[in-house]
Amino acid sequence: MTLILSNDDVERLLTMPDCIEALEEAYVEMAEGRGISRQRSDCITPTSYSEDAIYGLKSMDGVVPKLGVGAIRINSDIVTNPMIGNTRRRVKIPAAPNNRYVGLVLLFSTHNGEPLAIFPDGVLQRMRVGATNGLGVKYMARKDASTIGLLGSGWQAETQLTAACVVRKITSVKCYSPNKDNCTAFAARMTQLLGIPVTPAAQPEDAVSGVDIVMCGSNSLDPIFFQRWIEPGMHLSSIKKPEIEPDAIRASNKVAVHTHDTSPMLVVAKGANFKEDTKEAGWNAANNINFKQYPNLPQLIAGYAPGRDSDDEVTCFMNNLGLGYQFAAAGSVIYKRAKEQNVGIGLPTDWFTETVHP
Repeated sequence: MTLILSNDDVERLLTMPDCIEALEEAYVEMAEGRGISRQRSDCITPTSYSEDAIYGLKSMDGVVPKLGVGAIRINSDIVTNPMIGNTRRRVKIPAAPNNRYVGLVLLFSTHNGEPLAIFPDGVLQRMRVGATNGLGVKYMARKDASTIGLLGSGWQAETQLTAACVVRKITSVKCYSPNKDNCTAFAARMTQLLGIPVTPAAQPEDAVSGVDIVMCGSNSLDPIFFQRWIEPGMHLSSIKKPEIEPDAIRASNKVAVHTHDTSPMLVVAKGANFKEDTKEAGWNAANNINFKQYPNLPQLIAGYAPGRDSDDEVTCFMNNLGLGYQFAAAGSVIYKRAKEQNVGIGLPTDWFTETVHP
């Protein structure tokens, strides 16, 4: 049987500590050359949805032989890039029937090739990004780091804080968002969820002043953290390349990246209103920095590169591009727990296999 799971199922089955542990183990396999991941691929075309939107077909995949699984994540997106405040944003539109998004994870067995499970990517997407940055904090932030300044209060911000609280004893958080109402509601919700004070800040510089860890969790295609805000001993963390300005990256004593792939394989059709490849913004941000000179997260975890040598060092982790590998590693935990707890709907595997030679 092939399991069909919902986002609610995934949320019940996978905790943040589970996700961090699964990725940490899998990244060692990758550093040793036993786990593999393919660079993300995006096909961009015009869409009849609106003139200011584009259609994106995105895929990424990876295999963790030790766990016996491979996964592919597929997204079928309608995307716009509006200006909000002073920064350009990436906003996905729930344009599918009933105002829904389209993202799927397909999990396969490396033993016999069978499809093990199919589930939406939304909950796991947030979890794996949070867990990845949490690992950046674990291996690069000061051991006594206890305060966070968060830039962003959207759908990625929650898992950023949750992951940081798993790997460090966090006692307080300041957060900033240009949407003050969202920021206030987010702070109240996270205060209750984490059991520590999360306080809205009036300005971004207020949020990052005097903290041990700065976490960017936004949908901005422009920088939101700047060199002038750096303080000795800080750890800087981003969920995408544009968030931290290049001068701040260069000013850091230690920098690590998630992957040495600096952007997706982009195929853009003529006429597509695609703004994410604008000069010095989006995927072209910090293109004058050679990111391949820095260790990647698997190398950091496996001990091939130091994360921090002193408490005064400024460290920076760039979660510059996601990996399909993450969906295989965390997906294996989801599938194992689903089988143990009898969660999900089983469909005949014959529906997803064939007798005709492909």
